[in-house]
Amino acid sequence: MKPSTKDFYQRVYELVAQIPEGRVTSYGVIAGYLGVESGARMVGYALNNYDPVQLGYHIPAHRVLNRLGQLTGRAFFEDDSMRERLEQEGVEFTSEYTVNFNKHFWNPFDEL
Repeated sequence: MKPSTKDFYQRVYELVAQIPEGRVTSYGVIAGYLGVESGARMVGYALNNYDPVQLGYHIPAHRVLNRLGQLTGRAFFEDDSMRERLEQEGVEFTSEYTVNFNKHFWNPFDEL
């Protein structure tokens, strides 16, 4: 039986909550870890629907990037706060909106 969207979203939130400060991962890696190959967009939908009040806790959604390390989710953050939060955590950038993935990538397959 396929899990419901709500269950999938909850699993996304629980996994994103485990990304350590100063590290980043990608939508596709999260999807793959949760057993949904080619589910990167579903992870994006989950993060777009994230409501900390309803969920009861905050997740570090600013640590989830596209497969190239780009801040594609920045449109959902006020001003340039996605980049600012990452910089405050010591994350280095190779260009204006691209993170140094080689240095900061967090892979749940290896870490959990």
